[in-house]
Amino acid sequence: MFGEYSSGYCRSGGYSTTNGEEKKMRALFESTEFMLLLVFGSYLFGQWVFKKTRIGLLHPLIISIAIIIAFLEISGISYQTFEKGSEFVSFMLGPSVVALGYVLYEQLAYLKGNVVSILTSVFIGSVVGILSVIILAKLTGADQVLIHSLEPKSVTTPIAMSIAEQSGGNASLTAVIVLFCGIFGSIVGPPILRVLGIKSSVARGLAMGASAHGVGTAKAMEMGVIEGALSGLAIGLMGVMTALLIPIVHQLFS
Repeated sequence: MFGEYSSGYCRSGGYSTTNGEEKKMRALFESTEFMLLLVFGSYLFGQWVFKKTRIGLLHPLIISIAIIIAFLEISGISYQTFEKGSEFVSFMLGPSVVALGYVLYEQLAYLKGNVVSILTSVFIGSVVGILSVIILAKLTGADQVLIHSLEPKSVTTPIAMSIAEQSGGNASLTAVIVLFCGIFGSIVGPPILRVLGIKSSVARGLAMGASAHGVGTAKAMEMGVIEGALSGLAIGLMGVMTALLIPIVHQLFS
């Protein structure tokens, strides 16, 4: 973009952008500060659009992704440069999941009488999530790399990427799959829970966290404090159980 902009104006007889100005402009666009502004600004804009329209397909994450992709394509900035400039956001994924532990601590009273049911529910959810992916992928002729990339779809992004790498999958593809699973779950999860008549705060929170991880937990927090706390717990438990179960499943299916 920068080169075309400069040369185009020179040929038309208008003012030209000097190499120094062009370099300063590119340095600005590639700076960490600008990348963070782009990430947070596009997400806040997405939130504003979603609140105005309430259309599921206009989820803030989908809008922010579209804006970032468009900017990178137009400016010619590489994804590697963007990733380096916005690594602070990636780093905060881990602490943000851990921070849910405080919310969980405040709701310990709801956990004491539901330990067995919580562990059983998340275990079954993890098994069904892994097996359903493997069976459907094999029926559609997917290769092993794609299968290993899909297996941790119900786990939060940092854990899912690590599991996919160790299993032989594509971590970048896994990140995209996890993101869209979370968005889809946050959109269809609440209506499904209403249709099924599930009113238990514990069950609703576990369902959202186990199926839609971080994005689902954000939605669960809107549903209630207990739902948000249990959804955060489900993220951690799903991560641990999925990491333990996938190698076992590989042994059984190999």
